[in-house]
Amino acid sequence: MMGSRVAAALLRRGKDQASALMAPRLPRGALPPAPAAPRVGSGSCGGCGGLPLLPRSTGSGFFASRLASFHAFRSIGSKFTKFTADSCAPFQTLMGHCTRKMATTVATLNSGVANAAANSGLKLLVTNGPQAQKAIGIWLFGCAAWVFCLVILGGVTRLTRSGLSMTDWKFTGSLPPMSDEEWLLEFEKYKMSPEYKRVNKGMNLEDFKFIYWMEYGHRMWGRALGFLFSVPFAYFIGKGYVTRQLGLRLSALFALGAGQGLIGWWMVKSGLEEPSSEYVQPRVSPYRLATHLTSAFVIYCGILWTALSVVMPEPPAGSVNWVNSAAKIKKLAIPVSVVVGITAISGAFVAGNDAGHAYNTFPKMGDTWIPEDMFTMEPFIRNFFENTSTVQLNHRILATTTLLSVGGLWLAARKLDMHPVVKSLIGSTLGMAALQVTLGISTLLMYVPTSLGSAHQAGALTLLSLMILLTHTLRRPSPALLKSLSSAMAPSVGTDE
Repeated sequence: MMGSRVAAALLRRGKDQASALMAPRLPRGALPPAPAAPRVGSGSCGGCGGLPLLPRSTGSGFFASRLASFHAFRSIGSKFTKFTADSCAPFQTLMGHCTRKMATTVATLNSGVANAAANSGLKLLVTNGPQAQKAIGIWLFGCAAWVFCLVILGGVTRLTRSGLSMTDWKFTGSLPPMSDEEWLLEFEKYKMSPEYKRVNKGMNLEDFKFIYWMEYGHRMWGRALGFLFSVPFAYFIGKGYVTRQLGLRLSALFALGAGQGLIGWWMVKSGLEEPSSEYVQPRVSPYRLATHLTSAFVIYCGILWTALSVVMPEPPAGSVNWVNSAAKIKKLAIPVSVVVGITAISGAFVAGNDAGHAYNTFPKMGDTWIPEDMFTMEPFIRNFFENTSTVQLNHRILATTTLLSVGGLWLAARKLDMHPVVKSLIGSTLGMAALQVTLGISTLLMYVPTSLGSAHQAGALTLLSLMILLTHTLRRPSPALLKSLSSAMAPSVGTDE
């Protein structure tokens, strides 16, 4: 529902913005021309029937059908498909309806904005008109959805302790085991790892196949993203749709994506080394896990921001008062976005230290508010990244700060005259922040079940998505649009005088 309201508001804003850019200036005191009669059948969804709609993500179904062809995966294929689809549901809830309306929004907005760009000074990221702009927007939103699901799948892989099941890595990937002999060979490799010796000793072949398929699916989903990104990118460049600015931005994102595979193996390799103590369970370095997750967040946010910039070159700006109010809220929204990002990254250290399995009480940590062993490590700074008690307390404090910050942003917005789409978006962000805190507490109290743990990670990325969307809508309009808004107010001022 939120996505539909946002898309409808953007559509109305696009029509107003295009009209403002193309409208001729009127002398003071002159009456504006009479409005044209509305066309039959027009409305908030006018024109949707004649434009292609975005299909829902079918990545999880493709993955299950791909793996089901191997006899070893028959027993878990359907469960894995359902689980992956459920994990990606929050992103589909956020963006599904919005992308359905995107074709209409882009067509209406660009019919005025693209034609007036040369005269208004607005620099578009895409050339060759609205159709090219719509195609690139659909592609980038699809890539963002793919990355979203990839992050959630990575979380499920970690929660099921599947990440160390593959003890080698190739940049181009390889086929999975096809015969019993190949499966036994992979199993023997895993038996040499510290995780098998200390955690999974006695595991049978069928259980190993499950964790192997989870890690294999995560890796292949990432490689498929490279294909999904690079092939359309090359096509759009060949067609001349991509400007130099957009080309450089997308090239940087592609390079980050290619490096993400190397970072992932660098992380996994740390978990294949013998722990320093016989009492410590093998696990990946929390620093490397945080690096891997942060890199994924950067890629996702970069693609989402670029997609929004392609389909919405101007922010919502119906009046000068709305623009001034948006500028005030932006000063608060940017620090809140930073807090949301830091809180999400701190969750990586909670996962890397298995801190979610300690102090499974709330609001106290055990019988006390502050654990006694918070600062037992030397040097002192290590406690904030490696001490289980300190890491969990930090995450609790940051989560509470995030909720209070978003609540303060909502209260500040209530006192200002703002665009309806911005107010709706801030309200949705507050609701998502409250839901995310609830998911975090529930995950902790229930000892981190896989379902709640993955939902909590999806909630973090959804909240970050809303902050990206909010910050994007709070951008300052172009000078040409501001000038047109000011000139549109001039006749009314003259009449009042």
